[in-house]
Amino acid sequence: MDSGSNVEEGKSWDELYTLDLMPSELFLKFRKEIQGFRFGVNMEFYNAPSNEFESKLVLKPMANDRRWKFMYAPLHHDVRLMSKKIPVTNFLNLQVGVGHSFGLNSTGLNWKLSTCLGGDGLSRIRNKTLLGVCPGVDLRFAWKADYVLPEFNGAVGTGQPLFNMNSGSFHASLDRVELILTHTTEYVPDNQVPEGGKSQPSAGSDIQIS
Repeated sequence: MDSGSNVEEGKSWDELYTLDLMPSELFLKFRKEIQGFRFGVNMEFYNAPSNEFESKLVLKPMANDRRWKFMYAPLHHDVRLMSKKIPVTNFLNLQVGVGHSFGLNSTGLNWKLSTCLGGDGLSRIRNKTLLGVCPGVDLRFAWKADYVLPEFNGAVGTGQPLFNMNSGSFHASLDRVELILTHTTEYVPDNQVPEGGKSQPSAGSDIQIS
């Protein structure tokens, strides 16, 4: 009998450590900021596992303490009103929404618990990174990483190896790339009058809504 027939072969480094830079989602977002609100048009392309396209109209307040977001999907004739993410713990958020489908003529309530940690809560990280290219142009990258930390162990006098190493694993992927184009509106308030009683344009009198 071959004693080595039941020994599992170790995985190569190429299998344990992988990096996938081909995104499965491509988003193009147009944003208009005016009077404390942000109106957006999203064009969403999905190339895995199936080629799909979806468009959305989004309206939400620009304040940091905004509590809602309105979305309309013209292709599916769906409207949704979503709450902001409500912190439940330091790593767990709750989001609640109500929606109506004109195609199905039905209204429903949904909720979602989300976190930057996934999987078993210890071995996965999800995050988004925003990169400002120039004023009004931003790139956002959504990525995730699954990992198992290396482990070292050994024994003396037990019949086990003196030194043993588990090399761990790391699998990272770039899931989504977003190109965000933002247009802001500048205006001069009517009640802002300089000293002397005459209203006149000046470089310091413009206020940018952001």
